[in-house]
Amino acid sequence: MRDVLYLEAIEQAEALLKPQRVEVLRQLAEPRTCSEVAVALGQTPQRVYYHVKRLVEAGLVDQVAERKVRGISEGIYQAGARSYWLSPRLVGRIGGLRRARDELSLGYLLDLMEEVQEDIAALDRTAPELPSVGLSGEIHVRAEQRGQFLAELQTMLQDLFTRYGGAEGDAFKLAVACYPKTQEPKTDDRRGDDDDDRRPADA
Repeated sequence: MRDVLYLEAIEQAEALLKPQRVEVLRQLAEPRTCSEVAVALGQTPQRVYYHVKRLVEAGLVDQVAERKVRGISEGIYQAGARSYWLSPRLVGRIGGLRRARDELSLGYLLDLMEEVQEDIAALDRTAPELPSVGLSGEIHVRAEQRGQFLAELQTMLQDLFTRYGGAEGDAFKLAVACYPKTQEPKTDDRRGDDDDDRRPADA
């Protein structure tokens, strides 16, 4: 089973993006027969086989074995990957040509993420080793400091590109993304105080 299956054909997306079919695919994280999936989902084996057949035709599920039950051959199937990524190219770019690239715009970030996604999907996962580095953290920058922060970041990256930009050694691609952190909903502590107020007083 591959880590990621990158879907670039509209036929693959159409085969996958159906709620019942996604549930069947989840059940096939481990090798199973259509009968076993049917029991888990409370559906008929015939209905499950219909979905599995479509997933196999689209290259999203593999038949990994076959066994005979009461003289009848029964296929054993497994999902082709642990994750399925839909290529942005399935829809394409709406609205004509890409705007001028502005490092502070959301459009630039989306373009960068699309590029990284394509690069990762194209990696040869059969290779014995795929060295990579992933770092994540949180920073706080005031609005008036954003330009200064970007300039410092560019200077730091340019220094790295200069020091490690020679022709020797393994080639790596470096991308940095900075985006707003979503705010977590605040809990209302007053609810607990109200509950305390409604408790009966001790006799």
